[in-house]
Amino acid sequence: MPNNPTVLNRDVPYEVVTDSAGAKTVMTHLHGDALLNFPVLNKGTAFTDRERNELGLRGILPPRVTSMAEQSKRVMYNYRRKSSDLDRYIHLISLMDRNETLFYRVLVDNLEEMMPIVYTPTVGEACREFGRVYRRHRGLYITPDDRGRVREVLRNWPLPDVRVIVVTDGERILGLGDLGASGMGIPIGKLSLYAAAGGLDPAQLLPICIDVGTERGELRGDDLYLGRNSTRLRGPEYYSLIDEFVWAVQDVFPKALIQFEDFSHDTSFPLLDEYQNKVLCFNDDIQGTAAVTVSAVMAAERITGRKMSDERFLIAGGGSAGAGIARQLVAYMKAVEGTSEAEAKKTIWMTDSKGLITTSRPTPLDEHKKEFAREGASVPLEQATIAIKPTVLIGVSGVPGLFNETILKNLGERPLVMPLSNPTKMVECTPEEARRATSGKALVATGSPFPETSQCNNVYIFPGIGLSAACTGFKRIDDEMFLVAAKALAEKTPQSFLDKGLLLPPLTEIRAVSRGIAVAVAKHAGKAPNIEQWQPDYLPYKKA
Repeated sequence: MPNNPTVLNRDVPYEVVTDSAGAKTVMTHLHGDALLNFPVLNKGTAFTDRERNELGLRGILPPRVTSMAEQSKRVMYNYRRKSSDLDRYIHLISLMDRNETLFYRVLVDNLEEMMPIVYTPTVGEACREFGRVYRRHRGLYITPDDRGRVREVLRNWPLPDVRVIVVTDGERILGLGDLGASGMGIPIGKLSLYAAAGGLDPAQLLPICIDVGTERGELRGDDLYLGRNSTRLRGPEYYSLIDEFVWAVQDVFPKALIQFEDFSHDTSFPLLDEYQNKVLCFNDDIQGTAAVTVSAVMAAERITGRKMSDERFLIAGGGSAGAGIARQLVAYMKAVEGTSEAEAKKTIWMTDSKGLITTSRPTPLDEHKKEFAREGASVPLEQATIAIKPTVLIGVSGVPGLFNETILKNLGERPLVMPLSNPTKMVECTPEEARRATSGKALVATGSPFPETSQCNNVYIFPGIGLSAACTGFKRIDDEMFLVAAKALAEKTPQSFLDKGLLLPPLTEIRAVSRGIAVAVAKHAGKAPNIEQWQPDYLPYKKA
């Protein structure tokens, strides 16, 4: 935004100006109720006497000026009185809808406690209840009715300097499947973590749902469902709408990174293949999940002493996450250990709902499954573990309880067990089950939060990638960047954590982790690592 407050565009709500000493001030033409109802700028009772006089707030607010710490205390008092996680989610999102600065101050200060509320597992329940808990507009919706005018829809967003867009079409929301427009809760939750964990300015973040309908008749028949009452648009018309969206972003928000989130594997791979080398984008389910998983494996090998090419990987789940993990394991073995691609692939087996993915199946395999199909019979998972004796068992199946006691007892020496499906009720096994079946020998990392267990969550990866892109302005995200991010993350796990069997650094250090990843990725991209993280602190306001 320009630094001259005398030329503030009336269509732009505010700008942040910096004086010669480096002090920042918010210049705004919003006044009175309009200012209090603009959550990016609302400070609640923290507006000073000068600001209240200058900005038309005198008398609208209670007379006492309170600090951020005092307001946070009030938020936490009410938050901890809520009786359910969904109530806590609604409480926090309602705060976000009123006062974003206070929301992020509270979230940053209490991230370990609140991340399971604003994201997995509670965000899954919030998505299912989206039409019932909806309070205030947030983000943009694009539908087939907008074909030919997607740019116009994007220009309706009031903040012009968008740096990260998280977009979903709602077809594969966590392990819950097709939720249509109710999947908007995922981009909202992801972007809150971009700000809290990564340090990106919330004003530069935009959630988008491309609502092309849903196959779930119970949603279409629900009077409180907020999406289109139609089955899913598919085929060339679907891809045409996505294409218009991608290129509209280049025109309206030319600095924005597009993160594809929770698309079906039927569309996620084609979209990534189509746009990865053309625009600034990535798919978090394919690339982000893979990076944090590979990082956990790297950390585990500091305990076991094994090389990655020594492992026997069995990945339960043949969708986008499983294929992404397999691809990045191969990339690591090639780049770091000098293993040939053919030899690296020999360390990896993959199963889906039909059993071991093999070339002998009578029906054609999806392209991403062909990469890791083995010769031989397509035996069930339990039988496969007997023959393979996996040293690393990874679950991205969405099948609760899939890793039974027999499967866990079939694992190799000092195994790594990674049941990554979420939300919690979809997990393939609990850490307790994995440790009990292996007589305490298993190292465990999970996708959902469990006590005394590392949560293998993409939040360790995507905020750092986005922060790097926002601060340095590189134009493309290549596959190597995720390998760089995985290595930077693994290096952040302290020895004291490894001694306890924990494979990822504490969430309390997530901002430092994100900055470290951002610096590493910037250097890989050949950019100066000038990384500046936003802090959720109040700035002084002046009338523009």
